[in-house]
Amino acid sequence: MPASAEPEVWLENRRRQRAERREMRVPLFSIFKPAILGNTLMACWWMASAFIVAYSITAMFATYLQKDLQLSPGLVALPVLLMSIGQFGSGVASGWVADRLGRRWAMILQALIGLPLVPLYLFTRDYTMIVVFFGLQGWFAGGGIWSQASSYLAERFPTEVRATASGFCYHQGAIWGGFVGPVVAYFAVSMHLGFAVPMLIGTTGGLVSFILALLYRPETRGRELVADGVLA
Repeated sequence: MPASAEPEVWLENRRRQRAERREMRVPLFSIFKPAILGNTLMACWWMASAFIVAYSITAMFATYLQKDLQLSPGLVALPVLLMSIGQFGSGVASGWVADRLGRRWAMILQALIGLPLVPLYLFTRDYTMIVVFFGLQGWFAGGGIWSQASSYLAERFPTEVRATASGFCYHQGAIWGGFVGPVVAYFAVSMHLGFAVPMLIGTTGGLVSFILALLYRPETRGRELVADGVLA
């Protein structure tokens, strides 16, 4: 199939819509229909939590190391580099876990492992601990909780609205994540708390919210994406 071609499932769904004269023109409105509204809102909750975690971990971390701990840019680079490597590696490892335990538990377990790591790199001045535990966080809350995001979003919605619903739920989450940096900076500077405390609250609170949002959703491992219309 050429790179520019649409997926066969989507093409077949469109063919059926046209044949049955029920073509969906405004899929964005359809994800708020009563039959699917709960699923949409839960997916929004899950994605908002994930973005809050991501930005709480990374957005102000380099600033924290330089301003609060007075580390040089060279020393800041190492934990950030290891975090990035961990995020890359977790994508492969998490897929293996998801194939065996399911998508939800692959993400939930990594969020649970990430929780106790947070104070280990935020509430210490030992550079070795910062490097080791922030690097490890890249495998878990920093990257692993994102490993199944695209697949799980796609499998939660019917073909007629899959792309629209996935895009909406994902990007509204990014909006919530965008508030994290300014909020952390406000409490760190204006309220004189330093960066560690608001970063800890954002990360741990976001992870707990992330876990709860997934606990109340169904498992989708092995679900086949089919062309059947569901909403129309």
